Amino acid sequence: MTKITRNSLLSLEDYAKIRKEKRKEVMAHKKMRKIPLGEHITLLFEDETTIRYQIQEMLHVERIFQEEEIIHELETYLSLVPDGSNWKATMMIEYPDPAERAAHLSKMVGIEDKVWVKVGSFPTVYAIADEDLDRENDDKTSSVHFLRFELTTEMIRALHQKENLSMGVDHPAYQAVIDKVNDNCRTSLTNDLVVDS
Repeated sequence: MTKITRNSLLSLEDYAKIRKEKRKEVMAHKKMRKIPLGEHITLLFEDETTIRYQIQEMLHVERIFQEEEIIHELETYLSLVPDGSNWKATMMIEYPDPAERAAHLSKMVGIEDKVWVKVGSFPTVYAIADEDLDRENDDKTSSVHFLRFELTTEMIRALHQKENLSMGVDHPAYQAVIDKVNDNCRTSLTNDLVVDS
């Protein structure tokens, strides 16, 4: 489903010319895909636009132009693009004060498995977390996790028919619920999903 290929990436020189404009465009796009769960957790639902931007930014900032390094960046990020039957999100646990953050992360072990989405009256879908690597230990969880939500054909169909979408996190140390994701966000996320004919 993804159209991000080696040949579709801009050269460092070409990207530098449009970088400022592209940043504005992507920040506006991300706004429709960023969902706060309470005060300290944010989900950014990734898609081709956000991941293409991330790759181009990495190449630009790191001055990467060697072919094998470009391929490595592509392979690193492509798994974060949804494939038509799921959503993929970067989950950020945010506390400005480092000591406070460390204290909370130590209480939040396992929280990445307790994030959920729910379409109408269908069963709750819990995240499949951190498939790339383990991001927690017995003492604390990471402040960044990568989540995948697998949806059924019926759920996808219902979302395309404007069914309600709710989300939340249900962990002993942190709870938050959004009963109704706003229409703009729901529409943007629904555009990731392909209805089987």
